Amino acid sequence: MNSRTSGKKSTSARRAKRKKKSANPVLHPIQAWSTRWNKAGVAARTGMVAGTIVAILCVIAVLFTTIRYVDWSVRVSEARSVQSELAEQYDFNPGNIISDGQFFNSNAMSESEVQAFLDEQGAACTSQQCLRTMTFDTETQAADELCSEYTGASSQTAAQIINGAAKACGISQKVLLTMLQKEQHLVTATSPSDFQFKSAMGLSCPDDASCDPNYAGFFKQVYGAAKRYRYYLAHESNYGYHAGDLNYVQYNPDSSCGGSTVFIENDATALLYIYTPYQPNTAALQAGVGEGDSCSSYGNRNFSIIYDGWFGNPRK
Repeated sequence: MNSRTSGKKSTSARRAKRKKKSANPVLHPIQAWSTRWNKAGVAARTGMVAGTIVAILCVIAVLFTTIRYVDWSVRVSEARSVQSELAEQYDFNPGNIISDGQFFNSNAMSESEVQAFLDEQGAACTSQQCLRTMTFDTETQAADELCSEYTGASSQTAAQIINGAAKACGISQKVLLTMLQKEQHLVTATSPSDFQFKSAMGLSCPDDASCDPNYAGFFKQVYGAAKRYRYYLAHESNYGYHAGDLNYVQYNPDSSCGGSTVFIENDATALLYIYTPYQPNTAALQAGVGEGDSCSSYGNRNFSIIYDGWFGNPRK
């Protein structure tokens, strides 16, 4: 067979192939769906409708989720911008009061370092009830899912209790010392009262002195507060403040005083809000260590000020 004959056959084959293709044109998706619909029975048509509805709902869900995520991201960015400005102006970041690294560092101080700190800060106390010299009988606390065992004894010093509770529950000794000062000024008190020891950490102890007997007393307050933080951490989803999310935080127990949306950056800050659920308003921040206005609250502001004054920047 010569090359001319071969070329003719090749050309004829290509033309035949094109004709075959043109005999089965590719349909537009809508045309294809319409063709299937026309050929389908009742059951098949029902399945086609259901499948189409599901596909539409999936698209809507994806679009809705995307819109919500974009909106959430914008609000987070706005909240963090405001928080950065507050940190720059007042050295207080409502979304990052203290870092997790500092809050949960149970090796921050040794027992002897805690004692030396109490001696230094409480040097002006000359009464018979100075925190640096007081002793307390304590009870052994069994290990559980929150804390390891605390071994009780008679006549334990405040330093032994603070260090023991910190070690058992994985909370910084510095945090416990700051809480003692924030709640009852007990570290620097020159003549502390029985109630100051009874409600040392403000745990289940309203200001009217009617403390829950299960938490009344210096040891129960310190160990109880350390364990309570661990409980909050393990059950954070049951409370109204969550790390890594936007949270509305009031300025005052009076809801009419308002509040703002805070992006809580870490677990430690969420736990502080669960324990003391308010943030300082502008008046409280402008007042420094003083008093703001009738809508001001001071607990978390004072925690930050005290910690920073004693141990340095709590956010680093």
